Amino acid sequence: MRISEILKSREPHISFEIFPPKTDAGFESVIHAADQIAELRPSYISVTYGAGGGTSKNTVKIASHIKHNKNVTSLAHLTCVSSTKDMVHKVIDELKEQGIENVLALRGDIPQDSEFPLPNHYRYASELIEDIRSRGDFCIGAACYPEGHVETEHKADDILNLKHKVDCGVDFLTTQMFFDNSILYNFLYRIREKGITVPVVPGIMPVTSAKQIKRIGFLSGTMLPQRFLAVVDRFGDDPEAMKQAGIAYATDQIIDLFANGVNHVHVYSMNKPEVAEAIMKNLSQIVKA
Repeated sequence: MRISEILKSREPHISFEIFPPKTDAGFESVIHAADQIAELRPSYISVTYGAGGGTSKNTVKIASHIKHNKNVTSLAHLTCVSSTKDMVHKVIDELKEQGIENVLALRGDIPQDSEFPLPNHYRYASELIEDIRSRGDFCIGAACYPEGHVETEHKADDILNLKHKVDCGVDFLTTQMFFDNSILYNFLYRIREKGITVPVVPGIMPVTSAKQIKRIGFLSGTMLPQRFLAVVDRFGDDPEAMKQAGIAYATDQIIDLFANGVNHVHVYSMNKPEVAEAIMKNLSQIVKA
């Protein structure tokens, strides 16, 4: 099913995310995690492309397994920064062969100490989106950044770039993680003013260990509100308490989003079915799986 159709529903929906294994040896464990998350009957499961494209060869396999063997809609990420156009075209053909309808088109992080872009590579996600659109009938998603992209100095410029990306053929947007819902509400107001009308799916990250905090700050520059930092400060040294508190914090964000008219939330649960299950249990009377 196309995600653009799912997002038309006015009922609360949850989707989850997994990432491919770094080596082939981990493939079965990822499939097992995907199966457990699929049993929760989310609206869809997204499968990432892997850092630097290094684990991308399993993305299509896992997305196909989720769709055909578990009967859950899948969303395959496609990151272009480390792939030639010919390599990307091969992946697009594989997606078509497997009947994968939904693609999240991303540029990806530019590798440090390397020339960018290389010959026969895409420079921007908008170029990738145009190419995907021209090569098949896909439902195309893209990323957006409620706090602004780390490479863009001014938020106004970031929104103009987003408008261009959407105009290239985007059907829906998924946000980077955030920990203060007011950031999202302000972002939605600003982009609607600029004529960006496609559905926006908020991305929520349940922080279940203190060590995640440094990585989040390094990768995204996401603002961490005092309320969230107090949770980490109080429970960060107790792994099980931090896990429970992190899931509760994420659940609170999700409930607030639903209460304010956002009908679909994407959870960056990664390969943690127990986290996905805990969130679905917390929302058992709100999200009807």
